Amino acid sequence: MYVAVEGIDTAGKSTQIARLRERFPEAVITKEPGGTPTGSKIRDIVLHGDVKSPTAELLLFLADRSEHIEEVIAPNRGKLIISDRSVLSGVAYAMVQGRFETGQLVALNRFATAGILPERAFLLRLSEAELTRRLSEKEHDAIESRGTEYLLRIQEALIEAAELLQIRLTVIDASEPIDTITNHIISTIKGDQ
Repeated sequence: MYVAVEGIDTAGKSTQIARLRERFPEAVITKEPGGTPTGSKIRDIVLHGDVKSPTAELLLFLADRSEHIEEVIAPNRGKLIISDRSVLSGVAYAMVQGRFETGQLVALNRFATAGILPERAFLLRLSEAELTRRLSEKEHDAIESRGTEYLLRIQEALIEAAELLQIRLTVIDASEPIDTITNHIISTIKGDQ
């Protein structure tokens, strides 16, 4: 079973992935972008701002996604695969940019993934107040410095992307206690297997 943990920065994805790694030691734990050696190089190119064209950036992310499916997801389809982000983030971030038609994004991502999509995704959702509080407690990276309004738009776009791609999405209040969130994710995964 292929599942993805989604959420905007500071939502707690890394914490939950670490806990899921402990609870499911046999699972394949991966991430997107950068879940393969080639993907790491692509991620570095994009994150260091060398790419000026939004279309080139989108195509690089699609190349990473395609490599990830080919090298990590497809060969492990019989196992539990837990990914930190997925095609949902790719579509959501591109939608918020507003430079591409939604139909194009869906078609390009279906092509890049060969139609292999997460069977279940978990969205760790933050309220505006909680997001503001969490951001105030840390230094901001390039994405976080775009502000709470931008991040909240990404969060809503993640929900829309799940609907467009027909991926089952479980929305979890990210301000809940860490154990409560972990137990919710685990019980859902076990119920789906």
